[in-house]
Amino acid sequence: MRKKWVAYYRTYIIINEYMIIRHFDQEAYKAGMKTDKRAEDYLNGLPMWAKRKNSLEDIGAFLQEMGNPDRNMKIFHVAGTNGKGSVCAFMESVLTKAGHKTGSFTSPHLIDTKERFSLNGEMISAGEFEESFRAVKALSETMMGKGFCHPTYFEFLFYMAMDWFVKAGVKYAILETGLGGRLDATNAVREPLVTVITSVSLDHMQYLGDTIPKIAAEKAGIVKRGVPLVFDGNDDQAALVVENRAKELQVPYYQGTVREVEILERGRSGYKVRFRTISGEAVDLPVPSAAEYQVMNAWLAFRALEVAGLREHALAKKREFAAGFSAMRWPGRMEEVLPFVFLDGAHNPAGMKAFVKAAGRLCKEWGRRAYLLFSAVSEKDYKGMIEEMRMLPLDKVWAAGLECERGLEVERLLQEFGAEMGRESNIPITGSPTAEAALLDMLSQRDERHILFCAGSLYLMGEIKEALRRNHCD
Repeated sequence: MRKKWVAYYRTYIIINEYMIIRHFDQEAYKAGMKTDKRAEDYLNGLPMWAKRKNSLEDIGAFLQEMGNPDRNMKIFHVAGTNGKGSVCAFMESVLTKAGHKTGSFTSPHLIDTKERFSLNGEMISAGEFEESFRAVKALSETMMGKGFCHPTYFEFLFYMAMDWFVKAGVKYAILETGLGGRLDATNAVREPLVTVITSVSLDHMQYLGDTIPKIAAEKAGIVKRGVPLVFDGNDDQAALVVENRAKELQVPYYQGTVREVEILERGRSGYKVRFRTISGEAVDLPVPSAAEYQVMNAWLAFRALEVAGLREHALAKKREFAAGFSAMRWPGRMEEVLPFVFLDGAHNPAGMKAFVKAAGRLCKEWGRRAYLLFSAVSEKDYKGMIEEMRMLPLDKVWAAGLECERGLEVERLLQEFGAEMGRESNIPITGSPTAEAALLDMLSQRDERHILFCAGSLYLMGEIKEALRRNHCD
């Protein structure tokens, strides 16, 4: 009897999901929406009713229905807490300069969902986005008819990326995990070329665990037997977990620490660094970022490409590494959007610590002090982030609200800033209902004595970029 009721319930869910899809299409058509707007609205509505993640076995079944696209590509699989997107961007840029057709699937986006999909550094077009959306929508209906649940938001986008990569003839695909690693949709790929784990720190603790070792174990879930691993080993606790997992699966692994990197020059445009190949040969490369944390991300990309090249008979030459690193751009990570105005998506205490180190160095080298605009989402450790900011040479802070539902209330931010630094330092702290209002106020006070920093949630980065565009700031 129980099995019968379970079958009835599952059938009900399938029919209900199907009716939502059909109703959405009809309403969108009546409203005369453009196709890309329809796709965006449909995707944004998924979290409201496709709440259950599919198992990796189920995701594998979706991929099989698609013709197993992961088996026709050479895949770099990247997990970690901070730095994943930057590592992906470094690798894509080098592979592109080396003449390889390379696709990347990253997250999150700052303004446009299409930012998550790129081919040789170029974002997917609206037409290609719509085509892959329709393909995955049809796939979802087919799989629901076979008893599977509708894909979640991230799963749907992952299938879209794989569909687009196949149609575009991608040879090398770079996949960034969305959350964690072990249960992430991207972990359904069977045999990546190389796996990469960036720095691990406390974040998403409600999902991944409340200690570094627990979170590291989730990230190390992408490690697969027979697939080389490259990882950031600067945190001893995380490194031990990842290394033990590599040994357990008997995979070759390459651990990166600050000892692997020699900084030759520092400048406003970035760094010149010296890395060494596995055989010990010195390679001097540019890292075009004001943030020192990008040097370690560059090393991870360098080593991952080198290891892949050993398996693929060399993917890139020295000059292609140099050209690729020089051309690498990753928005919202210590990005100078206007002269002396920087954006950094430091959305957890470890990221904020790295940002503060980079920002403090800039202030010292340029003889300026800092103005700071900050915001966060409610589930993040905003107290820990604000505590890290005390090390900055601050003269004023703007605490801004966010347009997203997860945004922290301005009153709560003001209260926390006041508790951490207000009374002690007498730093003026201004609350603004929106990021745009805070940004415009901060820009109106630009002078030759300050550097302006916007740091915190990646939602904040997106809203600031939109505000800059709307107000024609250049």
